[in-house]
Amino acid sequence: MKPIRTTLIVIITVAAVLAARRWLIEPIYIASDSMAPTLSKGHHLFLDKVTYRFRQPSRGEIIAFRSPVGEDHESVKRVIAVAGDTIELKSKKVYLNGEPQLETYAYYARAAENLQGDNLPPVTVPDGALFVLGDNRDNSNDSASWKDPATGAPPLFLPLPAVTGKVRGSY
Repeated sequence: MKPIRTTLIVIITVAAVLAARRWLIEPIYIASDSMAPTLSKGHHLFLDKVTYRFRQPSRGEIIAFRSPVGEDHESVKRVIAVAGDTIELKSKKVYLNGEPQLETYAYYARAAENLQGDNLPPVTVPDGALFVLGDNRDNSNDSASWKDPATGAPPLFLPLPAVTGKVRGSY
């Protein structure tokens, strides 16, 4: 009788862990330096899958999401603008609703170079979307540099349904 009880406990435990990972919290690994210096390659973090069921992401939050341009991995970036905001990039400087932003977390590995995504005319974030950037601005595949593989056009915005969670503390 004891082996059956032990087997049942193991099965219940495994099911609970898998359910928690699927719907509550999941360990994630940062596989690139696109969020450096805030999050460096090799960081182990928790992905909170509950918060955004009750509210939408806010400016400044770090989120994980499925790629809007067909990449086979999830990405982690910072929310820069939300629906209704007007975003503009001038020579790497972010302007939100016409105001220059003080981004102490932003890092420019190639500050003297003019790169794709360094300039963007004013655009308004549509309903149901976000504008996201990596903190390592010159080495990040994000809203400023995405290209739709089918059309070559920049999608610019991340659809809210692509967001998988809020990045939380490390482990």
